[in-house]
Amino acid sequence: MIKKETIDAIFEAARVEEVIGDFVQLKKSGSNYKGLSPFVNEKTPSFMVSPAKQIWKDFSSGKGGNAISFIMEHEHFSYPEALRYLANKYQIEIEETEQSDEEKQALNERESLFVVSEFAKKYFHNILLKTDEGLAIGHSYFKERGFTEDTIKTFQLGYSPDQWDAFTKEALAKGYQLEFLEKTGLTIVKEDKTFDRFKGRVMFPIQSMSGRVLGFGGRILTNDKKAAKYLNSPESDIYHKSKVLYGIFHAKQEIASKDNCFLVEGYTDVIQMHQAGIKNVVASSGTALTPDQIRLINRLTKNITVLFDGDAAGMRASLRGIDLILEAGMNVRVCTFPDGDDPDSFARKTPIDELQNYLKNNATDFIRFKANLLMKDAGNDPIKKADVIRDIVVSISKVPDHIQREVYVQECASIMDISEDVLFSTLAQIGKKELQEANKKFVQDRKMEVVKNTPEETKEQVDIIYLLERKIIEILLIYGNYEELFDEYELKIVDEKVVTEKKRVKRKVFDQVFLSLQEDEVEMSNEKFRTILNDIISFYHINESWNLENYLKQVPPDLSDEITSIIMDDERYNLHNWEKQNIFVKSKEVAISQYVSETILTLRSYLIFSVIEEFKKQLPEQTENIRELLSDIVEYNKLKHTLSAQLGRVMPRFS
Repeated sequence: MIKKETIDAIFEAARVEEVIGDFVQLKKSGSNYKGLSPFVNEKTPSFMVSPAKQIWKDFSSGKGGNAISFIMEHEHFSYPEALRYLANKYQIEIEETEQSDEEKQALNERESLFVVSEFAKKYFHNILLKTDEGLAIGHSYFKERGFTEDTIKTFQLGYSPDQWDAFTKEALAKGYQLEFLEKTGLTIVKEDKTFDRFKGRVMFPIQSMSGRVLGFGGRILTNDKKAAKYLNSPESDIYHKSKVLYGIFHAKQEIASKDNCFLVEGYTDVIQMHQAGIKNVVASSGTALTPDQIRLINRLTKNITVLFDGDAAGMRASLRGIDLILEAGMNVRVCTFPDGDDPDSFARKTPIDELQNYLKNNATDFIRFKANLLMKDAGNDPIKKADVIRDIVVSISKVPDHIQREVYVQECASIMDISEDVLFSTLAQIGKKELQEANKKFVQDRKMEVVKNTPEETKEQVDIIYLLERKIIEILLIYGNYEELFDEYELKIVDEKVVTEKKRVKRKVFDQVFLSLQEDEVEMSNEKFRTILNDIISFYHINESWNLENYLKQVPPDLSDEITSIIMDDERYNLHNWEKQNIFVKSKEVAISQYVSETILTLRSYLIFSVIEEFKKQLPEQTENIRELLSDIVEYNKLKHTLSAQLGRVMPRFS
């Protein structure tokens, strides 16, 4: 259990823009920041961060909350794990107790996989540095590769003993369950036998963007031809090879600050480049580049430089990955090393200044790279040359930006000595074909939807009560502490006549909302809104001043998304920068009291309308009490007209 004082210190230190900035490239947008959603694949920013309110909102996925909830959502951390992550980031001391066997068993499955993986990382690292076998074999190998002690510790490199079940025995003795050792792939279970997957290998922990251990890569050090040189953890609930980039945890801040990411192939390429001083580098770990991996980089930068060794076959196999990068709307450059060199060997023997200059001077755009690579195979064969040109145009067609596409066409025409008109014509044909296929798919999908949905299901229903109650919560969250002048109506008898007298009173918005709802005994129909309303009113009454950041600290996680959505929806138009388009949105702050009064009166009017409609439904069934029912309808209609007069306009029909 983490003490309240420690939690308060974490909330005080954690700045939402700093926390999210480790995972998403944020750009200033007025008083807020915006960026691409880290939860869905998008090309137009819909993710907003408010430093003033210390909250975030993702309009694409609907998720939102504070710094803690972001870490929980993005990294799938539990609440205590998110606190520990932020405590580590801000160097806040936190008391951690050793977990008992009972506590380990109480963890849910996903968390248990992370706990087991973290234990394995520490075990392998400890074996490497503190055992004779680890020092003689594993540590010697890393030293031969030129890795320093600091590098070994930074990447938490390790060694798995060359024994059938050394790791498994140790893990079981420490109270870790065999079920989770098997599910992470660390232990292989065969009938009644168990043995270590990575026995006799040097170990490379694979970490998430936040540093959580997802899996491992292990390299064998013997010449056993029957065994794979590199072995990765199998797919699990926490490790998906296609969604992970090796080194992203150590590279993320440098990628964002340098606004460029170097992409290499293997673990040692990343480590050697990092040690040489090039820290904005990640690896696809020997797999073909995937859209999910590109999306990880896209959160931090729009620029990727792919580093290749001199192996032409390997470069050709990677061309599809470049097309995927272009399709994501990113800028891609390519840098190749001299024959016989790869990023690992070249970084090891090249001083940092020379290495930086080499990368800068030898990086070329993808068209020139692709043309030079493929034209070597085509030679003077016109048919092969035509195929190369067509292949390059297909790549250009992946670029979403029209201006970039035109520039690439001009460059391709110059390199390939071909008319721009021919290239634009080919590009148009490709676009037309893709459009036809997209339209065909769209029509098929629509047909499926028509079959699947009945008219009743597809008819949009607007929940007016929900919208009005949500507006009241919005008012309390954003304007509750404002002091405003409100119109108040009081019935008086003057000259034996009942008249309505209007007077102006000054009070806090939250008091006005609370009193108005109490007066009519109105209770929120939405259970979540009812809970939020009571919670906010209590907070206002207990605390002398309203502080949104302090309020959000004590909000239960199940209400966090709803509250953040309400707060950030009020600022959503900032994402679109309407003012630059000469569209001016009137601020509700100009007339808060009017906005508050209209919202409450509209809610009251709708409730009255609902009662009247209910009475009307009962009329055909009534025989004895019809006069009484009609009288009630008349009285409620009078009340509705009174509310209409107070609003200064005719009340709308809600049907």
